Amino acid sequence: MSTPTPSQRITPFLWFDMNAEEAVAFYTSIFKDSRVGAVSRYGEGAPVPKGTVMTIAFELAGQQFMALNGGPHFKFTEAVSFVIKCDSQAEIDEYWDKLTANGGKPQQCAWLKDRFGLSWQVVPANLGELMKGPNGGRVMQALLQMVKLDIAKLKAAAEGH
Repeated sequence: MSTPTPSQRITPFLWFDMNAEEAVAFYTSIFKDSRVGAVSRYGEGAPVPKGTVMTIAFELAGQQFMALNGGPHFKFTEAVSFVIKCDSQAEIDEYWDKLTANGGKPQQCAWLKDRFGLSWQVVPANLGELMKGPNGGRVMQALLQMVKLDIAKLKAAAEGH
């Protein structure tokens, strides 16, 4: 008999400007092993109509999140981002294209903002290893020249080319 997996102790809680349902549908359509969980709704006396979605629990690739329809008071900044570790260039391209679709914005060095303003970093899973090698400085220089990362160019830099 296997031991149950311990529950996740820390859950990212994301504040949206009344478009949490749209955001959750968008994110769960992108990541495998994703699902929408419990939904809570505002009741009487709330600053929004009764029955409006307040929070939505969801999972992306097995990671638990919570979305809140909190209104326009707070915005996402690059001070917080989510890193997606990818095993291939095709995977980098897929996540990059989906997350920048419909108003997302590419940024420098593997960063992007999706259409909701949330920041993501789409990187090769072995980026840390490439950076630690004897040509780590070359890898960093190559990375600084990129927007979406190119695994072949990073590997070439790591090999001293």
